[in-house]
Amino acid sequence: MFPTPIQQTSRLTQISYKVALPLTILIWLLPLAAIMMTSVRSIADINAGNYWGWPEQWMLIENYTEVFARTNMGRYLLNSVLVTVPVMIFSVGLATMAGFALAKYKFTGRIAIFAVFIGGNFVPFQILMIPVRDLTIQTGLYDTIWALIIFHTAFQTGFCTLFMRNFIVGLPDELFESCRLEGASEWQIFTKIVLPLVRPALAALSVLIFTFIWNDYFWALVLVQSDEVRPITAGISALRGQWLASWQLISAGSIVAALPPVILFFAMQRHFIAGLTLGATKG
Repeated sequence: MFPTPIQQTSRLTQISYKVALPLTILIWLLPLAAIMMTSVRSIADINAGNYWGWPEQWMLIENYTEVFARTNMGRYLLNSVLVTVPVMIFSVGLATMAGFALAKYKFTGRIAIFAVFIGGNFVPFQILMIPVRDLTIQTGLYDTIWALIIFHTAFQTGFCTLFMRNFIVGLPDELFESCRLEGASEWQIFTKIVLPLVRPALAALSVLIFTFIWNDYFWALVLVQSDEVRPITAGISALRGQWLASWQLISAGSIVAALPPVILFFAMQRHFIAGLTLGATKG
């Protein structure tokens, strides 16, 4: 079996694993710890060069209150919600219906359509920057929430369709045939049979898409420019002034921006893990 369980490896491998694992976790968490410590420092502490030491003065409430009072952080958060939630609903909903059709219906061109969905995932989104930006300008969508919603929905639906199709294809065809014999319509089969059976996959995919869109920075810079529609990722970069950077506010804003995906993950953790491991074993 591959990979070999760590308990069945050599003694040297087990020792190396036990040493490397906590060291890797420490290195991975070090930047996050630095940001969290900076978010509670005073500006005098930062100017004095105390980047890694214990804060001389704790400014937890002051910094996190100030980041909302002095900046448009509240608006940035709202913009991210207005973009992320519709994209998550539209892309997952469309992909579930498309995945059901590609998995369980036999029609001409099915393989070609599925190949288009797969091929779209391999297109580097950077090469789309200029044509997508020009298209949004020509259609009047540039610098609007709808520009981000429409683009992200179109771009993420391909990955979502591939994800959902692979789950739905494992459902037994006899189940759907028995429902049709009982007089159920295709829409009833989809809503009453398919959706409940793939609920773990829906939860896992929703968490992934929410995280992808919420953390997007590239398209937030390309398709919008005003504070009224700027998402949280681009908004944090706007907190840095031309001559002076308030790093304590930038760090506090970064922590605030990271909270929604973390909260969603822990809220959906059981369904998320079940969705990722669904179909991994037999019997």
